[in-house]
Amino acid sequence: MGLTAAAVQAPAWAEDGLHEGKVKHVLLISIDGLHALDVANYVKSHKGSALDELSEHGVTFSNARTPANSDSFPGLLALVTGGSPRTHGLFYDYSYDRTIWAPDNRTCSGKPGTQMIFDESIDKYVGGVSQNVIDPDALPRHLDAQGLCSAFYPHDAIRTNTVFEVIKAERAGRTAWADKHPAYDLVNGRSGKGVDDLYTPEITNVGGFDNTISVVCTVQNDALKVAAVLNEIQGMNHEGTKRVGVPTVFGMNFQAVSVGQKLLMDNPGGGCAADTDPTINGQRGGYIDGLGSPSAVLAYGLQKTDDALWQFIRGLKKAGIYDSTLIIVTAKHGQSPINLEKLVKPGHFADLVCTVSNCKTSEGAKIITDAGNNCPAGPCGWVQDDDIGLIWLPDQSKTEPHFGE
Repeated sequence: MGLTAAAVQAPAWAEDGLHEGKVKHVLLISIDGLHALDVANYVKSHKGSALDELSEHGVTFSNARTPANSDSFPGLLALVTGGSPRTHGLFYDYSYDRTIWAPDNRTCSGKPGTQMIFDESIDKYVGGVSQNVIDPDALPRHLDAQGLCSAFYPHDAIRTNTVFEVIKAERAGRTAWADKHPAYDLVNGRSGKGVDDLYTPEITNVGGFDNTISVVCTVQNDALKVAAVLNEIQGMNHEGTKRVGVPTVFGMNFQAVSVGQKLLMDNPGGGCAADTDPTINGQRGGYIDGLGSPSAVLAYGLQKTDDALWQFIRGLKKAGIYDSTLIIVTAKHGQSPINLEKLVKPGHFADLVCTVSNCKTSEGAKIITDAGNNCPAGPCGWVQDDDIGLIWLPDQSKTEPHFGE
């Protein structure tokens, strides 16, 4: 379950609801991994915190829920499109599409169908360091509107528009967003132009440093995006080098809470040089009991995220737009379990099939294992088993429904 809290401090009109015309800006904040219980516990134990401030002056939606396939892509797209994977078309950052070709198929020849990978592996790298832009050569290929075999960007996979596109089209408003991978180009929507100022400092470098090994280094990565939003609140671009006006809709995601929830050991091997506090370094993250009491690792992530929210509140007040800004604090997902003792990871789904079926004699079992293990790229389907199990079969004609049977 995720929590959505909409909060503003505008006594003159908030008592009567969010009247049209009063809200000039929307600041959308996703604290990835945050549960409703986390917010309730934090507000109770941290009076005077930013979350307490926003909860006191806003509305808390305690029954808000993420999509069933709780993860970053479907969670964010639910927020910015109002849809589900069934409508907007994207399930995960690692999925499958029967209409595209592998990145090395530059002529789009042969039968289409291959894995659709939109994670940190599509970045442009120099010496193991992401340049925070997408490398077109790492993208799948598709036949574009002109019939040319072209790179298939994340926004090309979206079937609907996004709120950023709507704001630009209907209100001619400025838009901005900051997130953890360049692959979040997807928020641009089908036009590819929905976000005026997209800032995506990579959090996980392939072949390089992974900030998510440490809650401290994750907080530092979040701080890059916080600085960007603070610049935008003051009417600047995310770098703070040019005055462009405060966006109509803008925001960012925080990773520190999600990482703090998941770490079995903080900073193993000491890769994050800034992570030196012995109460955190080398310690287990997550929760210490089923009541949602955070470990020191998770508590650090919660505290630093709350500190950043205070920076936003003060920045909005300094800019004179606090009373006309709707702040939405929510979570793309809340998939981290509170009680780790109840977490069971049985293994890769495609591997488990052969333990319950004979993969030599069962056509269905063979198809699943081939899709999951034996076809790194090509028209043989795919098995995705991240938060839930999804199976793309290689031949949809065999799935025709037979009603009444």
